[in-house]
Amino acid sequence: MPYVRCALRPFAITLGPVVLLLLAALAPDRAAAESLLAGAAKVDITDRQAGPVNDPLYAKALVLKSGDTQAVFITIDAVAIGEIGRIGADFLPTVRSGLEEDLGIAPANVLANASHCHGVVRHDVAQLTIQAVLAAAKNLTPVRVGVGIGREDRIMENRRLKLKSGRTIDVRHAYALPPDDEVAEVGPIDPEIGILRLDREDGSTLAVVYNFACHPIQGVPGGANTADLVGYASNVIEENLGPGTIALFLQGCGGDINPIDYKDVDHPRSAEPLGNRLGLSALRALRKIECTSDSRLQLLNETLALPRGDRSARIAELESQQERLLNSLQGTSLNLKTFLPLVVKYNLSSEFPSYYSHRYLHDDALGRRELRDLDKENRLNLRAYMRNIHTMEELTRLRTNLALLRKHQASLVDSGKRTVDVEIMAVRVGDFSLLTFPGELTVEIGLNLKRRSPQQRTFVAGYTNGYIYYAPTAEQLQNVGGAQEDSDCILAPAWQELFEDKAIEMLERL
Repeated sequence: MPYVRCALRPFAITLGPVVLLLLAALAPDRAAAESLLAGAAKVDITDRQAGPVNDPLYAKALVLKSGDTQAVFITIDAVAIGEIGRIGADFLPTVRSGLEEDLGIAPANVLANASHCHGVVRHDVAQLTIQAVLAAAKNLTPVRVGVGIGREDRIMENRRLKLKSGRTIDVRHAYALPPDDEVAEVGPIDPEIGILRLDREDGSTLAVVYNFACHPIQGVPGGANTADLVGYASNVIEENLGPGTIALFLQGCGGDINPIDYKDVDHPRSAEPLGNRLGLSALRALRKIECTSDSRLQLLNETLALPRGDRSARIAELESQQERLLNSLQGTSLNLKTFLPLVVKYNLSSEFPSYYSHRYLHDDALGRRELRDLDKENRLNLRAYMRNIHTMEELTRLRTNLALLRKHQASLVDSGKRTVDVEIMAVRVGDFSLLTFPGELTVEIGLNLKRRSPQQRTFVAGYTNGYIYYAPTAEQLQNVGGAQEDSDCILAPAWQELFEDKAIEMLERL
């Protein structure tokens, strides 16, 4: 036994410093592996030559790194990533290839979301976006992660109106609304603000990613270039959390969600009060979020083939309906100049519209009917003129949506393909789970996925990594030609089940 103790003691003394040295050498790598690193930056992309500017448009970047995994979130104040607006189809390949070359970030790990504001960006937006990402990547720092949900239900409304006839139309500036007494119900909204908060080790906030569903198309008085309500919301967040904070807005399933009072004609259209409300509601939720050390960063990127819709039969049906409506227009004695005064008179005093009541009573006592007969004739003319007005409004809606159907039908024929490939991403940062889609998802798609998701904090971003127009539900696609969402769409109804099943399967793998 004494021999054993003597033999072991020198060994322990010799090995101790070696073990300590090895542990010291490995400690930084282990610490780095256990830390989530992040950097954020933004670059002004406003085209100041395109006309008056109300507020700047930005490309914002968030770079995340955990171990060997790197990811990039890019948010753009623009209408879409390709297809429509200033950003062309080459934008995403250019940005991804540039980041792969400069930073070694895999193209599949780059997420680019358009806010869908209708601002005008510079033509060199791709290079400016790369600059934003490079700036973010230069300042990676350890961060703590927090996730929360805010609520805002005062600034938006579902723009699809279900009529008593069973049809559905939508609220747009492109055409008039139906008479009030024809409207039966409206669709849902999603008031959730999904929030990812990233704090530096000193407790200051580096970045906020927030997800919300609403078309940012309110504009500003005078129609100047603007990032719209999301620009104002991001300003509220950044100004309150400090100059070192970047707020990145991820557009959600806002395909059928308009700003509230979108057709208001009594007040100047302004996105500022709506954006301020969204920003303050996000801040209220942000202040309740506790950040913790969490290095989980996972990305899945898959391509899914979705069926394209053949609209030829529906186009023929609508063309026939258009002809019927045109043939229903009839000549009327009135024109706008005579119609408007009569409308006022016959609504102001329906019993005695053409003169004071005592004259009617006087004529009634003498058995005279001149005023009563005049009223009868005027009312017939008013009804005939109103019928023509409603028919013309219906024709305007039909022709506008028919043009969209013809456009996409021609695209289907020209492509020679019955499917379209879409890129879907599933991303997890700590407890924050995000699913993306490259089209204008309607709100019910997002609500469905949130209900079905295996992850407690799941959010959905449309308008991401491309643009394939609107993506309404299978039920909404039974209304093709009635509203923009179901007309400005290239998909067949079967797309919804295929996408939602794939989305849930990807979320289960996170």
